[in-house]
Amino acid sequence: LPRMQTSGSKTCPCPSFKLREVASMYFTMIAVFLVILVVALQGSVPRGSDFPYKVPLDPEGLLELSWNVSYPKQAVHFQLLIRDLQFGLLFGMSDRGEFENADLAVLWSDGHNSYFGDAWSDAKGQLHMDSQQDYQLLGAWRTPEGFYLLFRRAFSTCDPKDYLIEDGTVHLIYGILEKPVRSLQAINISAIHRGLQRVQLLKPNITIPELPSDMKTREITVPDVIIPSQVTTYWCYMVELPDGFPKHHIVMYEPVITAGNEALVHHMEVFQCAAEFDSFPHYNGPCDSKPEELNYCRHVLAAWAMGAQAFYYPEEAGLAFGGPGSSRYLRLEIHYHNPLVFKGRHDSSGIRLYYTATLRRFDAGIMELGLVYTPVMAIPPGEEAFILTGYCTDKCTQLALPAAGIRIFASQLHTHLAGRKVVTVLSRDGRERQVVNADSHYSPHFQEIRMLKEVVAVFPGDELITTCTYNTEDRNQTTV
Repeated sequence: LPRMQTSGSKTCPCPSFKLREVASMYFTMIAVFLVILVVALQGSVPRGSDFPYKVPLDPEGLLELSWNVSYPKQAVHFQLLIRDLQFGLLFGMSDRGEFENADLAVLWSDGHNSYFGDAWSDAKGQLHMDSQQDYQLLGAWRTPEGFYLLFRRAFSTCDPKDYLIEDGTVHLIYGILEKPVRSLQAINISAIHRGLQRVQLLKPNITIPELPSDMKTREITVPDVIIPSQVTTYWCYMVELPDGFPKHHIVMYEPVITAGNEALVHHMEVFQCAAEFDSFPHYNGPCDSKPEELNYCRHVLAAWAMGAQAFYYPEEAGLAFGGPGSSRYLRLEIHYHNPLVFKGRHDSSGIRLYYTATLRRFDAGIMELGLVYTPVMAIPPGEEAFILTGYCTDKCTQLALPAAGIRIFASQLHTHLAGRKVVTVLSRDGRERQVVNADSHYSPHFQEIRMLKEVVAVFPGDELITTCTYNTEDRNQTTV
């Protein structure tokens, strides 16, 4: 990082961030101190390995967030790349992506000086400087690529105005200041260009297993499609494996994103079709117009969402595909999120599978937990937090699981649009033993397979209990 000095306040001759000054405002309960941090803006970008996780914040890719997680220090380091910085930026977190009751780091300019501070917004969206400054500015510099801002935030700060960073989905929000503002309080958040991005900030710290020497790859990608000029599109593409393709184990997969479309490809899934059908129609087009037979292609082989990295199977297991009893037909589904309605964008994105013919000791499998779709599970309208619970009972696991049990190493939570929270717990001998996976800020618009921080052992006689919380305040009909 560039060396940082403190000095007295001075006036900048230009109302932009292209010169020498970045300031940090710190408020205490007793007094207000203004500290000017002077940094060299001609610096080098830290190595990519320092920030292993990366996601575009806005649809144009003008804002890019990179971060790392320190579990020993219980903190996240954020690195923001602002490709076209004007008069400032808001970045922060809130319960569901709202700009009201949000926890924010704010960089702003009054046209002469530039300031950075930890702020919060009230229920009306008015900004206030936080009396406890928990976004810690570490550096700022300019490169030919843009303006970099580096800061740190602890998971938990014991500040009631701060967002608690925890496992699961985090709704990140951003706003761009296109004009100078005389003070933090003068920022009108309803009048600025703003948006949100969902990520899993607290990635598990997992050792990457060694990959087999005979590993092969297969890319399941769409064939140069033109992304429709509409906000939301689900695109389906059918792929057929070679005739007689033998059983293999998938040991890893990763996204393949067409350059320039990183902000448009929201999430992707590869499904295998049902083996009882001899063939499926070849299709390449919007999923809402797909042939009805493609509804039988629902067995998940791979799932990726924006911000996720490569997915690795444990070294003792792989996901089987190919061979007897396995369909040769796969369906790739891509969710394009195009809020600026770009036209004429070509895309060849998809997922790259890494697989081996040397089968591992165990086949990985997928166990579906939760609720069946029946009128008995109807959700009344106007509910703020309606709870439904599904049980995989002790009798069920006694019958279905092998004597040695199973090991859960990853989980994908799923609800439809009314879902707000999901949790699965392991119960043994009538007592809750362990949380398998939980997301208190769950969004149906952000679903990915997530590696667990620790493997969960499930034995015959255990219970797996999944509880979903729904919000139907915006509905006047029963949800079934």
